[in-house]
Amino acid sequence: MKEYKLYELATVIRSKNSGPFQITLDVLFDDVEIYRKIKESGIISKERIAALYKMEESRIQQIVFFDTALGFKITYDRSISSGTCGERDVYGAQQHAPLAEMKITI
Repeated sequence: MKEYKLYELATVIRSKNSGPFQITLDVLFDDVEIYRKIKESGIISKERIAALYKMEESRIQQIVFFDTALGFKITYDRSISSGTCGERDVYGAQQHAPLAEMKITI
């Protein structure tokens, strides 16, 4: 087994708005074996994502794996709605960095 950062294993890691009150993180792979190992490991969990993003687990609304797309999606509640005064990423496009740096051992 070897340790990687998620960005070394995934083909696509991105974030975007999922409406004004939520952000979605998408991760896609081009290798079915890597995708299955990550999915089956259970490492992508509410507990791990909450720790990574320093948020309460209750803010994470869903983690969904899509086998046909070789990817998964995480949706969480924003701490402040898109476009509100003080919000620094209106499109939610810069929120994938902590996930990209996540350490994965496979």
